[in-house]
Amino acid sequence: MDHEHQKPLFAAILRLLRPLVRILLSRGVSYGTFADLTKWIYVDVARKEFGIKGRKQSTSRVSVVTGLSRKEVMRVRQLPRPDDRESIEKYNRAARVIAAWLRESDFQDAEGEPASLPIAGPGVTFSELVKRFSGDVPVRAILDELIRVGAVERLEDGRICLLTRAYIPESSDADKLHILGTDAGHLISTIGHNLKPDSIGPLFQRKVAYDNLPDEVLPAFRKLSAKRAQALLEKLDQWLAQRDRDVNPTVEGTGRNRAGVGVYYFEEPYSDEEN
Repeated sequence: MDHEHQKPLFAAILRLLRPLVRILLSRGVSYGTFADLTKWIYVDVARKEFGIKGRKQSTSRVSVVTGLSRKEVMRVRQLPRPDDRESIEKYNRAARVIAAWLRESDFQDAEGEPASLPIAGPGVTFSELVKRFSGDVPVRAILDELIRVGAVERLEDGRICLLTRAYIPESSDADKLHILGTDAGHLISTIGHNLKPDSIGPLFQRKVAYDNLPDEVLPAFRKLSAKRAQALLEKLDQWLAQRDRDVNPTVEGTGRNRAGVGVYYFEEPYSDEEN
């Protein structure tokens, strides 16, 4: 760590790792386990993104790029992929159902709010909502998941009522940790792009923050920011849904891309040592 030109990068890494290490230590994850995960992702990224065009990526090349020995590269490549695709898929499907319930006029009442839906039967139903926007997942599985996280409730007449305007897991650690990996990963990818913008130019990345706020201000700001951010995200969701081929199969075009906007809130006691 004696490279003078790398000091800003190292400082950024320390800022990034501090909240992550807090989470790891609080959940009993040792440095050794974290080191193995780091090696795995180093090897995976080197294999997939740092090859020489027209040539197969070799173990020796990965070793040179990562600084790991050939023996260590081969060991790491034998490790199982350390992720949970089931949680990812469950999160995506549940989030799509809620977004469509808020967005699609077919599932809204006369005031433009999400209607309470019967599970099945004639007319617009919860089953139809799930079928259209969550693929072939059983309706019961989606319903149980949304009830579990407190997003919906079953009324006395059997209809399903939406309680929240977003899929926010309240009790499942697995779902919350999925959000940690996905949302933080997207933000870092955006920052990485902006360090070396290509032909499309820099991607939007902004924040607003002050560091001398009294405790009494925070509750009002939490409420204000949540309300304004949710309204913005719902508008952007409407625009994207009209152009997504899963939602609207008539959309034409080439390639397959993921794009979106994330909003997060933060607050913490001010510390000179970390700023």
